[in-house]
Amino acid sequence: MESFSVKNMQSPPRKSHTCLLGTQIFLRILATAFTLASTLIILTSKQTVTVFGIEMDARYSYSPTFKFFALANIIGCAFSVLSLFLAFVLGHKGFDPKHYFYIFLHDLIVMAVMLAGCAAATAIGYVGKHGEMHSGWMPICDHVSKFCHKITNSVMLSYFAVICYLVLTIISANQSRRIQV
Repeated sequence: MESFSVKNMQSPPRKSHTCLLGTQIFLRILATAFTLASTLIILTSKQTVTVFGIEMDARYSYSPTFKFFALANIIGCAFSVLSLFLAFVLGHKGFDPKHYFYIFLHDLIVMAVMLAGCAAATAIGYVGKHGEMHSGWMPICDHVSKFCHKITNSVMLSYFAVICYLVLTIISANQSRRIQV
């Protein structure tokens, strides 16, 4: 009878481990997809228009902020693929709480880099859409709407990736608190 109760007590952690691993893999796949799509959109965003007889060219590479945003998404995508691989490998070996701490640090750093890129791109996007009259910056999205829509879509996808990493960070932090000192 005691062996039956011990067997039952060991079974739920294995099931919760499998569910947790499945959730992490799913969120990492989503984060990879969102960052990859965001990167592809930002890297292909360009538009040329003629305004008052002057040809105006809008590209992501003309703004250091959008370059940083693109680089943050590339870093996020690369590290998402790396962490997906690590989740597969460590998932088959069985997660040690110490591994969760390192995964927590990884997820936290990637989330911070991506959030910084999103915040910077959002600020410049706002100025591009609405302008800043006190500084004399005119809105440009009236003239290059295709470019602005692509940037908006890219930033939106990147924010979805940040949300995935926020959830992953919470999961990893929750699991890493089980470390026995």
